[in-house]
Amino acid sequence: MQERHHTGKWQADRMNAPRARTREIRRPQLSEEVAGRLRAAIMTGDLRPGEYIRMDETAAQLGVSVTPVREALLTLRGEGMVDAVPHRGYAVAALSRKDVEDIFALQSHLAVELAKAAAARITPEQADALAELNDALRNATSPDQVIWAEFEFHRLLNHVADRPKLAWFLLQAVRYTPHQLFAEDASWIVPTTETHDKLIAALRAGDIAEVIAQTEVQFIDGARRLIEYLDRTGMWSQD
Repeated sequence: MQERHHTGKWQADRMNAPRARTREIRRPQLSEEVAGRLRAAIMTGDLRPGEYIRMDETAAQLGVSVTPVREALLTLRGEGMVDAVPHRGYAVAALSRKDVEDIFALQSHLAVELAKAAAARITPEQADALAELNDALRNATSPDQVIWAEFEFHRLLNHVADRPKLAWFLLQAVRYTPHQLFAEDASWIVPTTETHDKLIAALRAGDIAEVIAQTEVQFIDGARRLIEYLDRTGMWSQD
């Protein structure tokens, strides 16, 4: 593995500057928050395969102690996102195009099952609430608003499905989605809200085939966008 020392750019660009203004890390979720920031940096290529993550530098950038950073790295090691290198620390593990496709394929499978369950249970009032959240997404004026509306839309849909264990597994899988990246992409919102419109109509009509199709297309689009982004940034330039 080729050693790379991170420069701190990913913290300044993606972790520290934009997020410190909107949400402080809270003590009870400290290691989970740090893991989430590192996971997002890995999934967007801000931390590249082979790059070493220095605990003291990361802690300083996030304004936390080394302990939650160490705990976060142990979590990411368990997920296969980083490798522990004896006497060297933690290095970012390899991430391939197929890995990205597999992550989104898993999310899609779980989301389809939840959407099918929701189609059998949804009420007109719940469909109206989904439409309101989709309007909030359409009219969002900041990445934070985009993330909130998208999360609430799918949270409500999964609540309607009443499959809590399945929803929990989906929640774990979507941790690997770099939400900030999509929220900052102006070209993502229009097709996403249009897909949501079609999904809501299919849910109202009980059209299971269309529910499946409109659910799957969101994850196909997400995988494509992330892979294209990583291609543009040279993630796999040495493949």
